[in-house]
Amino acid sequence: MMNSLKYCLIVYLLLEGTFIFATDYQGFSAYTRAAILLNGEWKYMVDPYENGYYNYRLEPFDQLDQTYSMGFYGDQKIKNPGDLIEYDFDKSPSLMVPGDWNTQDPRLYYYEGTVWYRKKFIGPELESGERIYLYFSAVNYRADVYLNSKKLGTHIGGFTPFWYDVTDLMKTDNNSLVVRVDNKRCSSCVPTLNTDWWNYGGITREVKLIRLPGTHIKDFEIHLESAQSKKIAGKIWVDNAPEGEPVTVSVPELKISVTAKTNSKGIAEFEFTPGKLELWSPENPKRYSVLLSTQADQLSDTIAFRTIRTEGKQILLNDKPVFLRGISVHEEYSAEGDGRVNADWKAAQLLKWAKELGCNFVRLAHYPHNEDMVRIAEKMGIMVWSEVPVYWTIDWTNDETLNNAKNQIQDNILRDRNRGNIIIWSIANETPVIEDRTVFLRKLINRVRELDQTRLISAALEKHYLNDSVAVVQDPLAEYLDVVAFNEYVGWYDGLPEKCSRISWLIEYNKPVFVSEFGGGAKFGYHGPETTRWTEEFQANLYFRSLNMLDQIDGLCGISPWILCDFRSPRRALPEIQDGFNRKGVLSEKGEKKQAFYVLQKYYHSKK
Repeated sequence: MMNSLKYCLIVYLLLEGTFIFATDYQGFSAYTRAAILLNGEWKYMVDPYENGYYNYRLEPFDQLDQTYSMGFYGDQKIKNPGDLIEYDFDKSPSLMVPGDWNTQDPRLYYYEGTVWYRKKFIGPELESGERIYLYFSAVNYRADVYLNSKKLGTHIGGFTPFWYDVTDLMKTDNNSLVVRVDNKRCSSCVPTLNTDWWNYGGITREVKLIRLPGTHIKDFEIHLESAQSKKIAGKIWVDNAPEGEPVTVSVPELKISVTAKTNSKGIAEFEFTPGKLELWSPENPKRYSVLLSTQADQLSDTIAFRTIRTEGKQILLNDKPVFLRGISVHEEYSAEGDGRVNADWKAAQLLKWAKELGCNFVRLAHYPHNEDMVRIAEKMGIMVWSEVPVYWTIDWTNDETLNNAKNQIQDNILRDRNRGNIIIWSIANETPVIEDRTVFLRKLINRVRELDQTRLISAALEKHYLNDSVAVVQDPLAEYLDVVAFNEYVGWYDGLPEKCSRISWLIEYNKPVFVSEFGGGAKFGYHGPETTRWTEEFQANLYFRSLNMLDQIDGLCGISPWILCDFRSPRRALPEIQDGFNRKGVLSEKGEKKQAFYVLQKYYHSKK
């Protein structure tokens, strides 16, 4: 009877979203590991009819009991004059990985569909008991992965990592790695059919081989429990560890070294309280080198310790109120004609522009950005809002869609949970206020709280009107969020800039209020009266009026205007103005500053 009551209590709390019991989810801490990079040139074949995956009955070749000569994953060669093989990777062109295919081959600029990638490489000789993992940082959107004609698996989702243990399939001579990449949009996908950004296809982030001892540290989690106690706690996941395996956690600068032992699941839990600890903040982005070690393995990383919480209508960083001087950012660098960010220096350049603007915060929209972006931001002292692409109107009643969204947010959190600069997990952007959507998003909130109780949760909601002059945020989802965030476009989609002076705001939640988007478009170098749309003057005037309006909101804790740089979008077709770019950036796609940049910069200087 007692067990039944306990089970019912857990279910009730899960449904109500009031408390979630801690769980032991494991990721793969790969970023700081020594690796063999499989970047560079990969052969590719475009396959719009998916002839390399399906037969004429639409049956996948890799699920049929027959030879794999027809499926492109087999990477077969003609050996006899009578052989029928209708593809040849060796004679096919190449694409660079990491990278998107849209900006590398003009013929693929608008292409959405299947492209096959092939990489040949020599495998390392492993010592007895060693394991080797194949790690993909991200592939957009579906990836079917084959090594030496054997299928490793399928991954869904374009912005999170995945990996396979390939120890038993790796050869020490010539290996053939084939990846079927499919970026077609679909109604049940996350994101769904309709977005306002470019659907870059390809192996967009690094691919690497990671060689580890048989018993190795797979993942870890470490966090500061409170700014007052300074107690630090965490867990370490050790693969193939017997119960009682000692694991040491060292922080040399703090003269800390503690040893914990693994339980029957290979998890070692630890805690310690250093005598003196500097907390991370934008003004002092302090990080500590942390070393984890077992008898057979070592893993090091740099960790920032801080706390984040809310109190009434304030956000408290290390128990002190903070105003988020933000900007929204897409993971796109088009200054040299490129598309998706595929190098750390490009991520750094975007963040340098944000710092020059006066930002201490970036909203990384509308999907998990690459790990370089988050880590560089941490080093630079920039707080982060991290988001998953639950965007506009997805299939709210589809269980597969829900599980897809849960998986993406779980993968995002497991990858980045040790980054102290991430203060907000965002679960959605501009979704309709309907019951099915609220049920869907509450389940995402429950998953986030299950995975991480050390950060805030928000979502970019929408504003509505109580009457002609009073704007409101009334959304049942706000009750379950830590920060009430919303997008508004008064003066752009909603009237003209002068309307800003006639609007007041009613937001009846005793929570911090954050404006996650506002702004309007301008083409760099296009000048005219401030009443002429698309001019820099129009955009600058809109920013000036918007900032004055938003400053009147009770409980305003920050803003992230839309957006840092102009970015590609198929929705933006106006010739000579948009030309396929969303022009709401305060910088052009080439990094040229518009007048609105200086308006926002001046405002942020006044908030320091």
